[in-house]
Amino acid sequence: MDVPPSPEDHIPDREALAAFVAHLREDHARHGDDWENPTLDRFLEALAAWITDAPGSYAHREQELPAGGDWTFFARALSAARFYE
Repeated sequence: MDVPPSPEDHIPDREALAAFVAHLREDHARHGDDWENPTLDRFLEALAAWITDAPGSYAHREQELPAGGDWTFFARALSAARFYE
C-alpha cells in the first residue's frame, strides 16, 4: 500500500502541509476502502477525537504536545474547504 508521508516527519511550511494533505487525498482515492475512517463523516469524527486526545497520544510517544501552532489557521483551512474551488 502506498502510505502517505508520516506526520512524524517534519512539516516545515505551508507548502509541505498542502503536499501532505494532497498525498492523503491520493491515498484515499487509491486505498480508501482500507482506511478505518473512509467517509467524510467518520474522518471528521476521528479528527475531532484525535485532537481532543492529542496530549495522550504525544505522551504515549514520550513527546511533548507542541505549545505553539496556529490552530486558527488549521480551523480556517478546514472550514474553507467546504466551499473553496
